[in-house]
Amino acid sequence: MGILIKGGNVTDPGNITGRFDILIEGEKIAAISPYNTIRTDVHKVIRAEDKIIAPGLIDMHVHFRAPGQEHKETIETGCMAAANGGFFAVCAMPNTSPVNDNPGITSYMLEKAEKACGVKLYPAGAITRGLSGKELCDYDKLKQAGIIAITDDGMPVTNSFVMRCALQKAKKLDLPVIAHSEDMALSAIGAMNEGRISSKLGIAGIPNAAESIGVMRDIALCELTGARLHIAHVSTREAINAIRDAKNRGANLTCETAPHYFTLTDEYVEKAGTNAKMNPPLRSLKDVMAVRDALSDGTIDVIATDHAPHSRDEKNQEFEKAPNGIIGLETSFPISLKLVEDSILDMAGLIKKMAVNPGKILGIENRITIGNHANISILDIESPYIINPEDFKSLSRNTPFGGWNVKGRAAMVIADGKIIWDNFSGTR
Repeated sequence: MGILIKGGNVTDPGNITGRFDILIEGEKIAAISPYNTIRTDVHKVIRAEDKIIAPGLIDMHVHFRAPGQEHKETIETGCMAAANGGFFAVCAMPNTSPVNDNPGITSYMLEKAEKACGVKLYPAGAITRGLSGKELCDYDKLKQAGIIAITDDGMPVTNSFVMRCALQKAKKLDLPVIAHSEDMALSAIGAMNEGRISSKLGIAGIPNAAESIGVMRDIALCELTGARLHIAHVSTREAINAIRDAKNRGANLTCETAPHYFTLTDEYVEKAGTNAKMNPPLRSLKDVMAVRDALSDGTIDVIATDHAPHSRDEKNQEFEKAPNGIIGLETSFPISLKLVEDSILDMAGLIKKMAVNPGKILGIENRITIGNHANISILDIESPYIINPEDFKSLSRNTPFGGWNVKGRAAMVIADGKIIWDNFSGTR
């Protein structure tokens, strides 16, 4: 017996759109047919006439803190947060403690995920041992253990020769390289965006050039090597211009941004304090508008969260001392849905940024096609609610979006044909 998703508005851009019934048998999609045309005795019928049926959402940039910092997030709670946010899969960054720079840590992460709620966890391995920026990891062994990309996210690889070698080696293994692009000599003493608000608050600033110089260096190495480069958490108009120009030249390049970069400016630091502290920092209104334009014209390929849990005690410090990062898995879809409300993207465009493009970049199959694995997010875009961090499944609460009035949440998440999250009934 299988599952019949009945009458949902299927939105899989470039593949299939419209109202359809979808039959799932075992792990796979067995049939796709116009609404009310599949009549079969199935185990479970999902009435989805007022819902969006999308390929499973993928967050290609999360920090799950395990091993080593489980007081912030465990793999189990991170996976539950992902499912509650509508994601069937996540790519976990390697800046754990110890760092995911060897097959043993990769295997540990995958084993923990196997015992969690059913969200697919795809680890990224480190570019360099210990994120030191010096010695390359053994990518062959890491890939055999299960990594899906390499990155030193949280730390840029400042040595250009080391980064070139990493790109060349990754190219041979067909691994994407996720770059944290930053000139740390410019950003080292800063804690927020350099500008009027940092001057007003007396906080050392980080100029836009800290990002754009790093991005331009990484683009140059991408073009030199021909390797697949994905630039993480883009936040500035100068970086966007460099990426757009490189794409027009044919560079093998993709990039992402996060909801806070197209929603909040550095002025929000005055309201949210350390829950508005991240790296890159919140930028100016001009940068926010540039990010929104780049989402609209396709320069930015992916919306990811950079989900970065921290405990209340860690965030409850002086701004300069508090760690960077906010959680985002359980707010990403409703905050991103505002792009549709503002006519920056249509629904197909949003699904492309949150499901289709991340899948293409990471090589994860999740299209709504007969014979494919049934990885599906059923999304409610109509019901209004107020974001309450106390309702989150994440262990941490460090979000600037608490109290916001939004629409958009996961009604159900299906991975490999199994219902792993069910908010139709409010239970898992």
